[in-house]
Formats: sequence, structure tokens, C-alpha cells
Amino acid sequence: MATPNLITATEVAGASVYGVKQYDYTVDGVAHQDYATALTVAAFRESVAIEESAGAVGQVVRERQRKLEDLGYALAVINKAVASMKVKNQERGDKSASDTELSKAKNMLAKYGLYLNVSNNQITRETGIKAQSDIQYAVDTEDNNLQQDIVTLQSLMTKRDNAFSTASKVVKKSLDASAATIGNM
Repeated sequence: MATPNLITATEVAGASVYGVKQYDYTVDGVAHQDYATALTVAAFRESVAIEESAGAVGQVVRERQRKLEDLGYALAVINKAVASMKVKNQERGDKSASDTELSKAKNMLAKYGLYLNVSNNQITRETGIKAQSDIQYAVDTEDNNLQQDIVTLQSLMTKRDNAFSTASKVVKKSLDASAATIGNM
């Protein structure tokens, strides 16, 4: 299904100024608009579209930041648990000190598809080391994605600012041309 035109021009029958045909504009479904209104709506529509895209990317950036905070928290809890284990004669099965934060970290990691084996609010050395590695990999991946999204967001902000500036200039020129034409008449 074709999208209707944002702006349609209709020649005003029998109307001309110094031989130049005159037009009536329908802008976004509203009839009898002037050229400046048509130009303004068209010029600012692009800016608004870019702004909406930037809002969506901004939400993605906030979600990525939240995920990084959660992963950082879980990594800190696991590091604390691993540090609580015996230092001499280390074995894979060594258990951490009991900490209720481990269960919270387990649930937080599960939201992101990472598994942490917690039993009686404790983890084993093997579980802790594997979790540290998995979480660090997830943090690095998420951080890279966040940086790319931030660059995209900055680009959209620049495009939006340029679009608003261009729209403003085009509308100002149109209004100046109209005023000059009327002044010359």
C-alpha cells in the first residue's frame, strides 16, 4: 500500500502573478496551506524522524549500561567469594565463605544467560574461576557493543542537529524570499 504524499500542490485555477502560476498546498492532510508551511513541515519532518531514532538508540545505550553494572556487581561478588577461599594448597573443590550476595549474583547473571552454581550461598574455586572468565568475556563484549552504540548515538545527534539547522535555514530563506517578493510588488 502506497503512503500518501506528505505535501501535494494543486494549481489555483486562473491565478497567476506576473505570469507565474499559483499553487495551493495540502500539507499532511490539511488543505489551503502556503508554501512556507509546506516547506517547514517537510524540512522538520526529517529532524523529528532522526530524533525518534536517537531516542531508540539512547534506550539501547541505557540498557547496555545497566547490563554492565549488573555484570560488574556479579563479578565483584564472585571475586570476593574467591578471595575468601584458602590460599595454601588450593584445590578446585575449595568452597567460599557463605555470602547471600552470591544468590543475588546468580539471579542477576541468569537474566543475561550466564550460569553460576551456588550451593548454600557458597561457590567452589572451579565455579568461581570459570564464572570470572565468563563474566569478563561478557563485560568485554558488552563494552564493545556499548561503545559502538554510543558512536551511533553521537552520529544521530549530529545528523539531527544538522537537519534542524538546515530546516531552519531553508525556512528562513523561503520567508525572506516571500517578503522580498511582496516588497517588490
